[in-house]
Amino acid sequence: IDVGTKGSFRSCLCLSLLLAPISLPFHLSLAGSFIADSEAVELLWQVRAQRRQSSPELPETVTRLTAPDGSLLYLVGTAHFSDSSKKDVATTIRAVQPDVVVVELCQYRVSMLKMDEKTLLKEAKDINLDKVQQAIKQNGVMSGLMQILLLKVSAHITEQLGMAPGGEFREAFKQAGRVPFCKFHLGDRPIPVTFKRAIAALSLWQKARLAWGLCFLSDPISKEDVEKCKQKDLLEQTMLEMIGEFPALHQTIVAERDIYLTHTLRQAARCVEAPPNAQKVPAVVVGVVGMGHVPGIERNWEKDLNIQEIMSVAPPSRFGWMLRTVLKAGVIGVLGYACYRAGGGMGRALLSLPAVQSLLDNLRPLPPAAA
Repeated sequence: IDVGTKGSFRSCLCLSLLLAPISLPFHLSLAGSFIADSEAVELLWQVRAQRRQSSPELPETVTRLTAPDGSLLYLVGTAHFSDSSKKDVATTIRAVQPDVVVVELCQYRVSMLKMDEKTLLKEAKDINLDKVQQAIKQNGVMSGLMQILLLKVSAHITEQLGMAPGGEFREAFKQAGRVPFCKFHLGDRPIPVTFKRAIAALSLWQKARLAWGLCFLSDPISKEDVEKCKQKDLLEQTMLEMIGEFPALHQTIVAERDIYLTHTLRQAARCVEAPPNAQKVPAVVVGVVGMGHVPGIERNWEKDLNIQEIMSVAPPSRFGWMLRTVLKAGVIGVLGYACYRAGGGMGRALLSLPAVQSLLDNLRPLPPAAA
């Protein structure tokens, strides 16, 4: 297509990239003519309408939900270490040509979208002091160390399967970029909030027991096991097995995130403006989440949700502060040993961290003169 010297370079680029593989039922004769940006937008909108299937045949892992304004949500339930989940995501996005794609990630984990599999495999296996310090600086000592232990679980699965997590999110990002006007949203609650609320909900004894259990979680895992987790997300299934002992952990890591994901998906499923007259039309949204979140999102879809309740961390009480100060050193010791088991010399390096040094200073008895 030759748009001439007066044409818009942006329009030319969009048309050359997006119309090349498309067979339209009408003939374009634009040689030597000018196409305005508004015309290009309308044309690309028509291209997407041609691609969008009205009654698509989608994988069994896809759940369809309808918003009050008629907008559609196609919720793809995935296992985070699954090649077939990547195919499910690609098939769904290509078929429905969404206005918005929402994934179960937050801004703290968005880097996995740009890393290749080789880099992610290396990152998942390489748990070093820098990662420990970064996690502690971001989340505090207790929740930071718990994040490292959960990373150790992910690294164990990565090593067993030879596959990095999050492939379905990278596939969603790639496919969304191929759909005209498609927006890409991060739909999960920020990970620091999740970890802080999870740690705050556990007693010190529960924290120590959980750390110990995660430290010695080394059962063999096969790709067949992962595919079975299309009914229950793999990491969340591990946590669900602990519900009897850690109900608060399930509440903060699974149930609260169900609410948050439902909120962001409903925000995305709002009417969009269609060219050329900006008429409001129902949106089409694809959500990509772990299979363990699908039932909760379905339950919450039509409920009134209070997001503020699950975004705050309650300050510690004065009574609990003194007990935690006395016992925290012991818990840190257990977590430090767990990190030592997970990544070589982390236990020894833990004592050099400023947060730990500050805690130890608080636990030292005052000198006689000051007493």
